[in-house]
Amino acid sequence: MGTTQVESVPEPKYWHLKTVLSEALDSEFSVGEILPNERDLAARFGVARATLRQALEQLELEGRLQRRRGVGTTVAPPRMGVAVGTDQDAWPGAPEDAWQPVDCALAVPPASVAAALETGAEEPVHIVRRSRVSHGQPVAAELLYIPASSVPDLTGIDAPSGAARARTVLRELQHLELEGQDRAVELGSARADDAKELDRLPGAPVLVVTTRFLAAGRTAALSVATYRADTCRLTFGDTGGVEIHHGPERQAS
Repeated sequence: MGTTQVESVPEPKYWHLKTVLSEALDSEFSVGEILPNERDLAARFGVARATLRQALEQLELEGRLQRRRGVGTTVAPPRMGVAVGTDQDAWPGAPEDAWQPVDCALAVPPASVAAALETGAEEPVHIVRRSRVSHGQPVAAELLYIPASSVPDLTGIDAPSGAARARTVLRELQHLELEGQDRAVELGSARADDAKELDRLPGAPVLVVTTRFLAAGRTAALSVATYRADTCRLTFGDTGGVEIHHGPERQAS
């Protein structure tokens, strides 16, 4: 590869570099290919490594690159299409739900969750952990918080933990009449546990979708789902639901 100097432009240098790098990804690299190290890339484009890192971080956020543990920075495949769940009348665990239960435990939730559920500060709730896989790749991890009052008939449950207990809790939740849902979406950074489950590096950009499930005039369950920002693009349809789409578009969401 020859040396390509980045000319002085009015826009931020890292932003112009991002455009140059994006063109190089299209013309010189294939999906899954590992990029040269930062030192070599900085030398090629005649920029400081700090500027290069800013450009690489932006390309990762836009889904062009992936940073993988023990591998390095690779060219990302197109973002995948995964429906987050647009049905306002379905509880988690309904037949059309693509999430897979992983585990369930009875534990005290974070203070913010307890406040949303209007439970006592030290009151344990059922915490269902679920995962989402698309095309063989983990794309999302979820923690679903369910107060005991939402699933009162669990006294005879046989499975003390694991996916079987999670499925039992979700089945019991179906007995409530769902009145509606509301969602909030924000950009965040992957915590260590989420990063491990999603095969990302800690601090990698993620999309956090928080959903409140309403029944009997209260929050009957609260979902906090973490999506890989490098593979998912969120859009809002006419129904108010949230979907993830994929395609040739490369712009940041």
